[in-house]
Amino acid sequence: MKRRSGEALLLQTIDLHERDRIVVFLSRDWGLKRGAARSARARFSRFGGELQQLAKVHLSWFEKDGRDLVRLGDAEMIRSPGALHADLEGILVSSYLAEHMQVFAQEDEPENHLYRLLDTTVQALLAGCDRSLAARYLECWTLRLSGVFPAPRQCPSCGNALGDEAMLAVDGEGLLCPSCGAGAGANRRIGEPALAFLRRIGGAGLARLQENGGVDESTLKSVEAIAREVRRAFLGKELRSYGVMQRTLRDVAP
Repeated sequence: MKRRSGEALLLQTIDLHERDRIVVFLSRDWGLKRGAARSARARFSRFGGELQQLAKVHLSWFEKDGRDLVRLGDAEMIRSPGALHADLEGILVSSYLAEHMQVFAQEDEPENHLYRLLDTTVQALLAGCDRSLAARYLECWTLRLSGVFPAPRQCPSCGNALGDEAMLAVDGEGLLCPSCGAGAGANRRIGEPALAFLRRIGGAGLARLQENGGVDESTLKSVEAIAREVRRAFLGKELRSYGVMQRTLRDVAP
């Protein structure tokens, strides 16, 4: 049996039997993992309140060859999700960000780029970053890091540089120049503000994007629609947390 340890971001906890929990976590060095936390639901559990979604912890666990489920040892809190879980919207956004990692991160493979993406996004949210901006940033970067949605600088069909306008390919696999997009039957036109955002995230973190009033709502909605279509085309389905978040926030809107 191998003992592992390191920084991890907790993505999901699932009750198991009467006393245990299954914990899904993203390790900086070991990728996506699923582990059994024995007696985590007990009153005086050694895990205490450490097993919170999007908590950053120092975690130890034990692996046995041939078993997908590891056994968790100890968890020491590095950063609590805190205020992110203080209201309904924050809880829904947390689940949405966490599900991205569960779907796109690979098991047993180092995922340092995705780890850093989620880590810095959570840190920015705790510092007061606009939640819609943070969600758009993470979903677009997740697709880019996964090789699904490259930076929109060149038309993949004709090879020409994209200008101030583009078309989303029918199969959702990229942005075409208006000429190629029209010929391919693409019907979603992408304007300059959304293109500028998709290009800018390549060299600007959330703190810089938040400066000078951040990004306007109409641009964020356009980016959200692009990422949604690309993600659906790639996965063949929608993330469950996205649908839950959309329905819930719509129902509670004034």
